[in-house]
Amino acid sequence: MGQQHVGRVLMEDVAQRAGVSVTTVSHVLNNVPGKRIRPETRDRVRRTADELGYVLNEVARSLRTRRSHVIAMIGDEVAITPFAVGIILGAQEAASRLGWLIVHIHTGVDRILEEAEIRSLRKRQVDGFLYVRMYHQEVIMPSALQGLPTVLVDGTCSDPLIPSIVPDEFSGGCTATRELIRYGHTAIAFINTIDDIVAARGRLAGYRSALDEAGLELRPEYVVRETPDAVGGLRAARRLLSLPNRPTGVFCFSDRMAMGVYHAAHERGLRIPDDVSVIGFDNQIAVGDGLFPGLTTVALPHYEMGAWGARTLIHQLEDPQEGGVEHVALACPLITRGSISEPCVVREVNATARLAGERAVRTGGNPVVHQLRGPGSRNAGLLSNTTKRLPQ
Repeated sequence: MGQQHVGRVLMEDVAQRAGVSVTTVSHVLNNVPGKRIRPETRDRVRRTADELGYVLNEVARSLRTRRSHVIAMIGDEVAITPFAVGIILGAQEAASRLGWLIVHIHTGVDRILEEAEIRSLRKRQVDGFLYVRMYHQEVIMPSALQGLPTVLVDGTCSDPLIPSIVPDEFSGGCTATRELIRYGHTAIAFINTIDDIVAARGRLAGYRSALDEAGLELRPEYVVRETPDAVGGLRAARRLLSLPNRPTGVFCFSDRMAMGVYHAAHERGLRIPDDVSVIGFDNQIAVGDGLFPGLTTVALPHYEMGAWGARTLIHQLEDPQEGGVEHVALACPLITRGSISEPCVVREVNATARLAGERAVRTGGNPVVHQLRGPGSRNAGLLSNTTKRLPQ
């Protein structure tokens, strides 16, 4: 049985048990950078400290290093927004892996409270700040943060010296539209929000760019603006699905708007994805998994943005002289579920072509098969010359 310590365990006790110097224990447990200590020695020191129940004296370390190893996250409504709360988790886990602690302050939209909380945290020796927004927006930074180590998450500001990270709204719009094109859709609508925000402008630009690169016409009647909720999506979809040449694919600004599209399709006896394909944006799990069929969507990288913000701030604090200021636009990944398939015309032409090919093989002929492109083909979404004039 190992030695039992009575009372507080000291660093000297850890050093004696691990067979190393007190300095080595201090370097290992304080994660001092640049020290040449073998991995097995670091493991032995940490294991010994755990066995003895040694707790690092953070107050003493703070006095010695002039660092509290605590950073504050100032958020508007991130903590009460289900799809954005991943920012908090990503930042917390990244900071924890680096030996830092995060405290989160929820300020809502109260700027006076926000300024007061920041001043209060400064008095408590917080080392730096993550200034986090619930959605991608252009930000006026609080005056209380002026001159302090700060990283902006899910927003941009006029100060080029403040590192920032946002979702790449443009590439996300491209990704959503390209996925519909990949399945052979050429009549693609976009239901956008009525709000004049960065995300609305970026996703619309991505939609237009993807159509252009595929050689598809942008039809003004296919771009509809509505309130960014299920009711707005319903109103927009009713308009689109009542058009003489209705779209076969619908890209929605948000998953909540896509809920309204599902309802409008059901009202008209249209099946998703057989009669109309739908793709959302945000990846709100309760929505995407709760719809039937499940909603294919583009995810906002909240967890990754939070983790990047924490790592960037801590690196800035630990090594302020190294590296420049970064402004990052992070890719938005595609989340595939079951709301997209080939449009009816593509399925019918491809089925006919396959049958013709099979008959030719059976009779010993040399089949020439022209198919509309479907998912997985290199030029998916582009019609062959023989079928380009087929009605949508």
